[in-house]
Amino acid sequence: MGKFKDFFKHDRLGFHLLLAFGITIFLIVVALIFLRIYTRHGQEVEMPNFIGKDSKLLIQNTSSADFIMVVSDYVYDKSQPEGIVLKQNPQAKEMVKMGRKVYLTVASSIPPKVKMPELKDVSQRQAEIMLKAIGLEIGDIIYKASPFENAVLEQLYKGRAIAAGTDISMGESVTLVVGKDINDLPESKDSLMNIQE
Repeated sequence: MGKFKDFFKHDRLGFHLLLAFGITIFLIVVALIFLRIYTRHGQEVEMPNFIGKDSKLLIQNTSSADFIMVVSDYVYDKSQPEGIVLKQNPQAKEMVKMGRKVYLTVASSIPPKVKMPELKDVSQRQAEIMLKAIGLEIGDIIYKASPFENAVLEQLYKGRAIAAGTDISMGESVTLVVGKDINDLPESKDSLMNIQE
């Protein structure tokens, strides 16, 4: 027993080993506590729903101080006022840590530009599908006597021919001049479709 006590005296190896072990345990405990505080362990909150809210107010509002709002994208949506949040990431009701960045997709009032497709010589139905696919509206359909039944003869924008590849704002209307057998041309002036001889 005496030898065992002698092993842990101040000037012996056992004392220094015990001291080193104690210091190591202490440092590990301190590091774990620090990491727990630094990472805010357990401080998760439910992500609110920001969709439909004004992004400018969200960024400025102190009630959103638990999160960092970042506008990551702008999307043209004519049905929504400018600046309204359309999407968010993380999604609403997800459990996230406080201080998390929230990426917002926001409505823009400026429509993006798209390239006018080449519609000449395609069918009326196909032309309508192509226009809708890139966000352009179908304007008037003007029927013109032609042996090419239901084929697009011209594409017009604001009354003038528009060439394929021309930049045009999404949401604009394009008028189609479509071939029609002369015997099938409508006679009613009340029709929304115009006639060109």
